[in-house]
Amino acid sequence: MFDRLGDIRPVGLGEEGLYHEGTRFLSRLTLRLFERPPLLLSSTVRTDNLLLMVDLTNADAPLGDGTLLGRDTIHVFRNCFLQDGTLYLRLVVHNYGTQSVRCALDLAFDADYADIFEVRGTTRPRRGERLPTAVRRDAVEMAYRGLDDGVRRTRVDLSPAPLELGADRARFALDLAPHAEQTIDVTVQCIVGEAAPRPAYDAALATAGEAVRLARGGDAIVRTSNERFDAWLERSVGDLHLMVTRTPEGPYPYAGIPWFSTAFGRDGIITALEYLWINPEMARGALRFLAATQATDVVPEQDAEPGKILHEMRRGEMAALGEVPFGRYYGTADATPLFVVLAGEYWRRTGDVQFLRGLWPHIEAALRWIDEWGDADGDGFVEYARRSQRGLVTQGWKDSYDSVFHADGTLAQGPIALCEVQAYVFAAQLAASALAQALGERTRAAALHAQAEALRQRFEEAFWIEDLSTYALALDGDKRPCRVRASNAGHCLFAGIASPARAKRVARTLLDPTSFSGWGVRTVATTEARYNPMAYHNGSVWPHDNALIAAGLSRYGLREGAVDVLEGLFAASRHVDQQRMPELFCGFERRPCEGPTLYPVACAPQAWAAGALFMALGACLGLDIDAPAGRLRLDRPALPASLDRLTITNLRVGDAVVDLALERHAHDVGVTLLRRTGDVELVIVK
Repeated sequence: MFDRLGDIRPVGLGEEGLYHEGTRFLSRLTLRLFERPPLLLSSTVRTDNLLLMVDLTNADAPLGDGTLLGRDTIHVFRNCFLQDGTLYLRLVVHNYGTQSVRCALDLAFDADYADIFEVRGTTRPRRGERLPTAVRRDAVEMAYRGLDDGVRRTRVDLSPAPLELGADRARFALDLAPHAEQTIDVTVQCIVGEAAPRPAYDAALATAGEAVRLARGGDAIVRTSNERFDAWLERSVGDLHLMVTRTPEGPYPYAGIPWFSTAFGRDGIITALEYLWINPEMARGALRFLAATQATDVVPEQDAEPGKILHEMRRGEMAALGEVPFGRYYGTADATPLFVVLAGEYWRRTGDVQFLRGLWPHIEAALRWIDEWGDADGDGFVEYARRSQRGLVTQGWKDSYDSVFHADGTLAQGPIALCEVQAYVFAAQLAASALAQALGERTRAAALHAQAEALRQRFEEAFWIEDLSTYALALDGDKRPCRVRASNAGHCLFAGIASPARAKRVARTLLDPTSFSGWGVRTVATTEARYNPMAYHNGSVWPHDNALIAAGLSRYGLREGAVDVLEGLFAASRHVDQQRMPELFCGFERRPCEGPTLYPVACAPQAWAAGALFMALGACLGLDIDAPAGRLRLDRPALPASLDRLTITNLRVGDAVVDLALERHAHDVGVTLLRRTGDVELVIVK
């Protein structure tokens, strides 16, 4: 996390720094020219997120001989990238003056080894000890021994060796003839355990670039007639691949920067669902990772129960010591059914029966958790109630303490059965039924299908609120419905548990101005007691929430509603920095000639916010891939008014590849097959 000059300074929220495994390994990195801050010319991040590139110049600076060096004489091109736990920084310093100049350039650095939870504001009664700093001719190594006895080290290597080098700063004196330039390379290595050799800048950059190219090689590519929409697409693709970490089980999308740059179960699953039609490899990696970390025992301090899917995993000092319960934490009611949903959708997307056969024991374990641990009171609904006193009070996706409440604003008392969790369970049971059928388990398939249908009936009876034309936000511990218009009901459409007639009424409620801000659907309608457009979960707009709602609208044939959602998100993207969709923004009504009001501590990038575009776009296209059947279907596709044409290339369906072109007409969208290799049926429903 840098500022626009490429510096790390303790300003703003104090979140700037170089982080690795939940710890800040560099808390200061500042550049000075002639002992003064340089002037910013421009600063940008490459669209594939590989490089930060900053152009700087000098302010007016007195020289040692009594003369004054005018501003804009020295140009510094500062760029950096991350690779394998190391920051690579290159400074190219160029003299555009007509006289030779001795350029004084200073780098100051420090490391506070703050845990990410400290950075967020948690106060610790004790910390570990800062170890002596080792200074060599061209390198400095800072170190910290934590209370967990782990030693974390930050090694700063400089090439060429500076004129002066101390424990927290380096000074270079560059003799630059007119129009001459010199290059300084700096590497900052985050070390836990033994230090590994690191390649030089150019070799590391080539490796990082090749990794980006390979990661995107399996993606379907979407292009449109609208340059701004294409820029949003490119930024979203870049942000998703930025957030993906390679684990031993495969690629896993970490949740968000800076606060959630780690594995979250729910976030990873939803991100993989959003990107599934573009590339199913992320879903495969997520399923393998979550299966490998699935709970097998009852561990109250982790809210863990057999079969439950991970909520969050942390690797910092505070997690290792148990100061926070999130080293491996399972306090969420929705990740487990969503895991099964993702498994089913991955199978439909790829037809990879062999992979699912290996995953089946984990799916069965998740289903057992739903039946036995998730439904502790035996009423047929999955509830949550934390076991850990330090765990999350609210264990749905809206996990603020005040996000589940009654019509008068009083907080609901648990155990809580959220409406969307029941919908996810319904979808999970249907997905597992289809998987069991594919694996030859016909009796099990029939039983799961019957379970789902029984749940649908119970759900309609218990959750429907006739006078509000929506489903209750939740049932409290006394089985009283929370009569609140909230976006959660849109997830019920996504999962398909709603009857068609009620789905249309829910859609009208969600798209009513009390819920739809113009930028997207609010988490809570303006009519509700706890509505606050600046609240984290009680009136804000979340892109991923809207993507799921768009998919739900599309499921019930309400394409124009899905288009409205996509148009709102696209309009918002045009006003945010680099068209990078943030985690959320405030829920104020859309005003002419203004952008959305930003939420000050929202993560950007956030994986499921970046992925929202792809799920919402797929919803507008009515796109459905059934790889086992060898079929690609576009059901009454619709395009926003801002898009006249759209192409999809490299869309893989099993072993086949398809390229398509879509063109918006007055009353429909035309589809042209540009290329088809392999055996796949293309079905267009007008």
